[in-house]
Amino acid sequence: QVHLVESGGGSVQAGGSLRLSCKASRYIYSGYCLGWFRQAPGKEREGVASIASYGTTNYADSVKGRFTISKDNAENTLYLQMNSLKPEDTAMYYCAAEASIGYCPISSNFNYRGQGTQVTVSS
Repeated sequence: QVHLVESGGGSVQAGGSLRLSCKASRYIYSGYCLGWFRQAPGKEREGVASIASYGTTNYADSVKGRFTISKDNAENTLYLQMNSLKPEDTAMYYCAAEASIGYCPISSNFNYRGQGTQVTVSS
C-alpha cells in the first residue's frame, strides 16, 4: 500500500503561483509513474501532468508552459509548480501513482491517489 499526502493548495488571485507537494509513505520514485490530476465540481477528472520513472514529463494542453511537474527522490516528494494561474484552474488537485517503468501519460490509470488539496483562483 502507498499513502500519498498533498499540501500547498490555497487561494490566489489570477496570475499568481502555487507549489503543490505530495509526500509518499515509502520510496516510489523509481519504478512508478507519478502524476497530478484535478477535478472541479460538476466536471470530469482531468489529467494535468505526469512524470515517468525515467523522468519524461507530459502535460495537458491547458497547462503547458505554466505548470511544471518534478520529483525529489531523496525526499520522496512530488511537486507541481503552478504559475500564471487562471480561474479555470480552480479545482481539487490530487497526486497519484502507478507502478510502471514505461510510458507515463497524464491519462494513466493511477491505482494510488491522495486525498487532494484545494486550489482556488479568483479573477
